[in-house]
Amino acid sequence: MKKITLSLLTIFALAFNAKAQELETILLAGDDTEKLMNAYVNPVMKGLVYSMNNGWYHTAKVHKKLGFDITIGANASFVPSKDKIFNLASLGLSNATSTSTTSPTLAAKENVTPATIFFNGTVQGQNVTTSFEMPGGEDLNITPAPAIQVGVGLPFKMEAILRYVPKVGNDDVKGGLFGLGLKKEITNWFGPMDKTPLHISLLAAYTNMNVDYEIGAITGDVSSNNAAAEFKLNSYTVQAIASLNLPIINFYGGVGYNGGNSKLNMLGEYTYTYTAGGTLNPVTDPLSLKSDAGSFNATVGARLSLGFFKIFGSYTMQDYSNVNAGIAFSFR
Repeated sequence: MKKITLSLLTIFALAFNAKAQELETILLAGDDTEKLMNAYVNPVMKGLVYSMNNGWYHTAKVHKKLGFDITIGANASFVPSKDKIFNLASLGLSNATSTSTTSPTLAAKENVTPATIFFNGTVQGQNVTTSFEMPGGEDLNITPAPAIQVGVGLPFKMEAILRYVPKVGNDDVKGGLFGLGLKKEITNWFGPMDKTPLHISLLAAYTNMNVDYEIGAITGDVSSNNAAAEFKLNSYTVQAIASLNLPIINFYGGVGYNGGNSKLNMLGEYTYTYTAGGTLNPVTDPLSLKSDAGSFNATVGARLSLGFFKIFGSYTMQDYSNVNAGIAFSFR
């Protein structure tokens, strides 16, 4: 479990480490910093929200009382082509301009040329000017997330689902997650249907993930000795699900809504140096960036049942399409 979570944290570490100096340079854009930073990182933040919302089920049938399963899987959301490039003119920038009309997001391929930004405005009450290049892409077309959970049967045809990973990592990057879901089977609401292999349930679930990354020392036009980044993700899903539970192979699916938000905080004390205007006073915790995501979805999947051992996979159609696959050990 810890190894899977660490592999996810490695993605954050590589992205931030590769782009740390370039990301901090965007802070020179004054009032336009938030717009530029959001346009650059938002697709990956949205992708993680959608990834964390999937993989909650591979059947609509609930466990008998105190029956349980252990599920180990992975989700991957695909960033659409339209969100790999952003249009600078659509951001409504106040004092930043560029000779380019577009620039790559964090999800774009590395060979896409980023825009050069020219800033002429007021920062800390002083007129300043500078220019800098936006960060390039890191080819994060897929945003993965772990799906490790335990489901336990409750009375009244209900099932509780728990996702939990304690905070793990190293001195540079640490993170953990917590999720809680509740599934209620309603097959008996439809008369004799509860005598058939078809099962119908309602599902509601919530996930929280926190990642802390120590960037360390930064030099250049933006400098800091204690730079850090803090990432917080909250996601939720509500779905109506159904499954056809045959002796060996099961088919399942659902419709509902996935949503949530992510927050990126840049922490530490930063000093800005401009081409015209010189070095300004240090700024503490200069940026708090929030991103929202939400989409109706439809899922189709199949599960192979070999006694208590299950193998499953599914595809979800939504704003950022998602695939989920894994194994489960189920004891009813």
